[in-house]
Amino acid sequence: MQSIKFSKTDEQQFFATLRKRVNNYFKENSLDKTGNLTSYLKVVVMFSLYLGPLILTYAGVISSWWCVAAYAVVGLGKAGVGLAVMHDANHGSFSKYKWVNEVLSYSMNMIGGSSFTWKVQHNILHHSFTNIYHLDEDIEDKPFLRLSPFGKKRAYHRFQHLYALFIYALATVSWIGAKDFRQMAIYHKNGTTVQNGFNPTKVTITMYSTKIAYFAFLLILPMIFVAQWYIILLGFLTMHLVAGFIITVIFQLAHVVEGTDHHNISEGPVMENTWAIHQIHTTANFATKSKWLTWMIGGLNHQIEHHLFPHISHVHYPQLSKIVKSTVKEFGLPYHEYSRMTSAIASHLRMLKQIGAA
Repeated sequence: MQSIKFSKTDEQQFFATLRKRVNNYFKENSLDKTGNLTSYLKVVVMFSLYLGPLILTYAGVISSWWCVAAYAVVGLGKAGVGLAVMHDANHGSFSKYKWVNEVLSYSMNMIGGSSFTWKVQHNILHHSFTNIYHLDEDIEDKPFLRLSPFGKKRAYHRFQHLYALFIYALATVSWIGAKDFRQMAIYHKNGTTVQNGFNPTKVTITMYSTKIAYFAFLLILPMIFVAQWYIILLGFLTMHLVAGFIITVIFQLAHVVEGTDHHNISEGPVMENTWAIHQIHTTANFATKSKWLTWMIGGLNHQIEHHLFPHISHVHYPQLSKIVKSTVKEFGLPYHEYSRMTSAIASHLRMLKQIGAA
């Protein structure tokens, strides 16, 4: 991580100007930068979607093949918890109370993941080194997918724009079953865990114990007490297909679309732009006028604002986007934005085709 540094030269003082304007917005409107009542309402809604159908199946209200439909709803809740609750909590922006953020950060473990590996991969690596190949794990080579023009090329990548969305649906299956364990082993071995203030023993015990609880509550016990094993297994896979598709598509639309820049670690020890300007060049927004979508996915269609101000709650992004957009335009910088989600998906697929054929 020390091999790449960002330029310190910002003669026009873009980020200083933007940060001052954003701070003035909160001061003038007497607002906290963390979440509000809407944030807590999302906790209720998303956890109801996630836990409600499971409770009904355990109670016998939902049985037989209806369990598959129930698990599909659980998948929606799983994605909602991850996008609208866990994400802010792990950034420390959900609440002004540190303990609330800490408690809700473990909602990642409740949905099968690891708060620890997420913080390292997402908060530290992805937000620091966005779209830099070999540092940003989000664009590292995936099975059958080349997400960076600097990735290893395979013959089948020329077709990846045709099958990518199907692969995305499997993302959380791979995530909870292999990725977390692989990442933890790497972070422990290369010293990343200790360097970032984590206790290796504590995070290991926490991840393994919560993984066991997750598989027991959502898979093993339902097979024993709720319905036939093949019905529950199908439901469990359906849940992950729904959640994996939603979560992966949302995050891919932020950086792997036409117009966003990609870099390689071999370009040199110092990047051309400052960190903030780098975020502007590598990030994109989509469907920001859709209040329903913004609410459901935790404001992650405002990725530019999120990458510039990750410690500000997503509930403020719609208003901040006005400040960011005008300031970016004033300084002659790009502002990548797609008016509709379908347009962003189409651009993402075209980008995959371009990367796959390069």
